[in-house]
Amino acid sequence: MRSKLFVPGDRPALFAKAMAGEADAVSFDLEDAVADAAKPEARAQVAGFLRDAPHRKAGKQAIVRTNAWHSAAWEDDLRAVLPLDVDLVNLPKIESAEQLKQAVAEIEAIEARLGVRGGAGLLINIETPRALRNALSIAGAHRRVRGLQLGLGDLFESHGIRRADLRNVHAAQYALRMAAAEAGVFACDGAFPGLDDEAGFLAEAASARALGFVGKSCVHPRQVAWANAAFAPTREEIDAARQVVDAARDGVYAVGGRMVDAPFLARARAVIAVAGQEQA
Repeated sequence: MRSKLFVPGDRPALFAKAMAGEADAVSFDLEDAVADAAKPEARAQVAGFLRDAPHRKAGKQAIVRTNAWHSAAWEDDLRAVLPLDVDLVNLPKIESAEQLKQAVAEIEAIEARLGVRGGAGLLINIETPRALRNALSIAGAHRRVRGLQLGLGDLFESHGIRRADLRNVHAAQYALRMAAAEAGVFACDGAFPGLDDEAGFLAEAASARALGFVGKSCVHPRQVAWANAAFAPTREEIDAARQVVDAARDGVYAVGGRMVDAPFLARARAVIAVAGQEQA
């Protein structure tokens, strides 16, 4: 999931365009991008569009960001979203493992009433200082958590933290990535607000990729190409990964003068897997 494009839930004219675009995942937003008065209609529009799972034919992941746990729109969002065949339900404003467990209990109670079996995985936004401090316990609080997503706008802006200073960005990315790694879930970098600032977007994306994030959120279609390029393995990386896999298959544990053991082999296989997904 190199690129995850946010689409406002109250802009149905954009749904099919996003699904036909180059983003690996489309995230239908019922929260911040939609005014309170428009939320019921947005909810209905998103549910109607996803009812026949168009993302399966398009080869994309479909994600729906609900409104915050215990907000006025929370339960209505769940009743609309949970019966759908989506890959991830994105939960914002979760700040602790206890909140996550309560949210999941409510999700599963609604699923039981609706007769939903299996259920989508959960992508949890980490967007407050408290949430970042509790990121590991949140990620490990329930088996349905698949990933953590960093939200630097909420995390930085209201606290006077300068996003233009990449040291601040790296510090937050590193903390979230280590939590995700320990919990065994993926980490996705947050959206970048500069729609015309390719250099700024790529600087954050490069930092995230170096830390092992799977991709970056996008708020405009032009950012999708930037994210796809930033998180795609290079030809040199793919060739090196194949050398490691081939060497391990032959019982060789050194490649190019460097020792190769289990962690290097796991990384090499992951690089090849991503490369294969891009070519599919």
